[in-house]
Order: sequence, then C-alpha cells, then structure tokens
Amino acid sequence: MTATSETRSERIDLRMTPAAKRTLMQAATTANKTLTEFLLDSGLHAAFETLADRRAFVLDDQDWQAFVAELDRPPADNPRLGQLLSRKPHWDA
Repeated sequence: MTATSETRSERIDLRMTPAAKRTLMQAATTANKTLTEFLLDSGLHAAFETLADRRAFVLDDQDWQAFVAELDRPPADNPRLGQLLSRKPHWDA
C-alpha cells in the first residue's frame, strides 16, 4: 500500500483462532499475496480510512460558511463552567 524503501524491522504478533487464520490465508491466496502482505495492506488501508475521517472533511461553500460562522460566534454564557474554572484544583491545595 505504501511505496517506501524503508526496511521492515518491526513485528506484530497476533493470536487468533485457527478458523480466522484459515480465512485470512484463503483471502491472501485469492489476492495473490502472502499472508503478511495481505494483513499489512488491509491493515494500512483500514488505518488510513480511519485517520482520514478524523483529519479532513469537505464542505460545499454554503456549509463551509455556516461552519465558519459557528466558529466565529461567541460562546454562550455558562456560569457553572466559570465557577468550575475559577476553583483551585485539589492537587494545587
């Protein structure tokens, strides 16, 4: 999945049921990959998808303007939060 010349030096040991291993090996064979290649490619794909959902999002112009307007709006008054933040923490007592 990633084209790099970096040497593979890290290991991850997995415990799984024999049925899970058979399924993964069958999928790797079907994809014409070794089990390591299959697991690494699949795991990296899932990792990139998971991280992308948390790093970037796309909005059209109207939604972007609404988003920026919410960010620019002053926060609502919250007296209880103000009280909490003005208290001295117990670890500083």
